[in-house]
Amino acid sequence: MKLLRLNALSPNFQLPPTAVTIGNFDGVHLGHQAMIAQLKSLASAQGLKTLVMIFEPQPLEFFKGYDAPPRISSLREKVEYLTELGVDYIAVAKFDQYFRSLNATEFADLLKFKLNAQTLVLGDDFHFGKDRQGNSEFLRDYGFNVTNLDTIALNDERVSSTRIRQVLQEGDLALAAKLLGRPYSITGRVQYGDQIGRTLDFPTINVRLNRHKPCLSGIYAVDVVCENASLTAKVKHTNPALNGIAGYQSDSLFGAGHVGTRPAIEQVQPEWRLEVHFPDVSANLYGLLMRVTFLHYLHGELNYPSLEALKAGIDDDVQKLRDYRNRTSEFPF
Repeated sequence: MKLLRLNALSPNFQLPPTAVTIGNFDGVHLGHQAMIAQLKSLASAQGLKTLVMIFEPQPLEFFKGYDAPPRISSLREKVEYLTELGVDYIAVAKFDQYFRSLNATEFADLLKFKLNAQTLVLGDDFHFGKDRQGNSEFLRDYGFNVTNLDTIALNDERVSSTRIRQVLQEGDLALAAKLLGRPYSITGRVQYGDQIGRTLDFPTINVRLNRHKPCLSGIYAVDVVCENASLTAKVKHTNPALNGIAGYQSDSLFGAGHVGTRPAIEQVQPEWRLEVHFPDVSANLYGLLMRVTFLHYLHGELNYPSLEALKAGIDDDVQKLRDYRNRTSEFPF
């Protein structure tokens, strides 16, 4: 797979003839996966390369900022999932004032002359260009071969990013996994936080979210793997007496995950955090790239009246999550 930044391509850059699909692909869920499968089938039959065009930021993030819907997937995660599906190119369009001002013809010209698109695979409600003036019929009239993919449904309900956000916010991780075709996870590097957890005797890693806000919040059982090192070896090397609780995957650790803004802690500017406490672990994990997979929703974020109450609440949560791990021998879904 080759990653292209459209705004950075030289005027002389040329692509081979391509079959193209376009969208946010937030979550790269079952519907998106069906679209990629159709794209690959048509490309193979016509001797074309496959290309997926995505937007960064997502359009509603440009228009609404913080009030935009929360993200399911970061750019890194989208690229990873699309790569796993076997596409040849991922083209990232910088969604800015210039791009949002393109009219339908200018957008079609970009597809033809910059992406060398011959065939398009689009959703049944696809619109594009300034004021959403373009659609599939416009692109057919322009000269493209256009295939529209019908909506994918699960249990007679449409599979969509909007539905997955709602399901995650409700804490239904099993249904989210079915809609996504995989358990829900967030990938990010361990960064420095304010180290308040240490003062409460519950040290945590602070995992960078890489999105304006996440689409879930609360306390969770999580399974964590390190993408660029052996997590279990790192922990064991640091302190052989504190190896942590084994996760459900090879080389993973079980943890207590918290996603939220920490209302019980006084802050100048509340911000969203993903923090994970590994029971029975003491190790320096800064800078490592972690994939945090959400397995079980315990409860929503609580506003404790004091740090003492917060500490007691965390202690109770960690014990409940330990109990969950003890009675769950296999990956839950």
